[in-house]
Amino acid sequence: MTTFVLVHGAWHGGWCWSRVRRLLAARGHEVHTPTLTGLGDRSHLMSRAVDLETHVQDVVNLLQWDELGDIVLCGHSYGGMVITGVANRMASRIRALVYLDAFVPENGQSVLDFMPADRVAQFYESVRDKGAGWLIPPRAAALFDVNEADRAWVDRLCVPHPLACFEQKLMLPDAFARVAKRTYIQAACYSRSAFGPIAERLSRDKNWHVTALPCGHDVMVDMPAELADLLIEAA
Repeated sequence: MTTFVLVHGAWHGGWCWSRVRRLLAARGHEVHTPTLTGLGDRSHLMSRAVDLETHVQDVVNLLQWDELGDIVLCGHSYGGMVITGVANRMASRIRALVYLDAFVPENGQSVLDFMPADRVAQFYESVRDKGAGWLIPPRAAALFDVNEADRAWVDRLCVPHPLACFEQKLMLPDAFARVAKRTYIQAACYSRSAFGPIAERLSRDKNWHVTALPCGHDVMVDMPAELADLLIEAA
């Protein structure tokens, strides 16, 4: 049995892992899918104080209070920022890291550092016009190339995300070196992806295993069975 901790991305919640969670549990694994503060079923806790540090602490606290160890820690999209921060503090409890079409920050980087200037400007415009100056409205599932049958579900459950989470930089001088097994899974059919260059860079690093699935950005929604297989393999 393997213990998996699956961390969602921006605008989402633990709900997005439901299919993968059931598949892994049916094969005898322990699965935790925490919802980060202010999102999903914890959206009632949203406040201006919520930032990337809050979300890192969410997962750190899960590991500490549920006394989890020897885990496979997976982060999707923005969740890559979160799990990197967790690895920097609790590497001794992590067997393997899995980045699912996710940001892989180096020391001193934020989410916005990965984006071109025009994309950053669009985010700030949406925050100003529709996000009360501090929230990023959810992006349509169609923009993530989610399969058509599931777009209404994803759109219905996504909520605004704090801009501060995208602005805050991670200070983590040796986070990756503390975890020996590292996997990157790219969503190969995400047409607006900012993650291709990350996957390409890591594919040249012998310390990473890089693979891909032929689907849109929300891999856990589009190809849950194939993703479950890759997660088990990554362990």
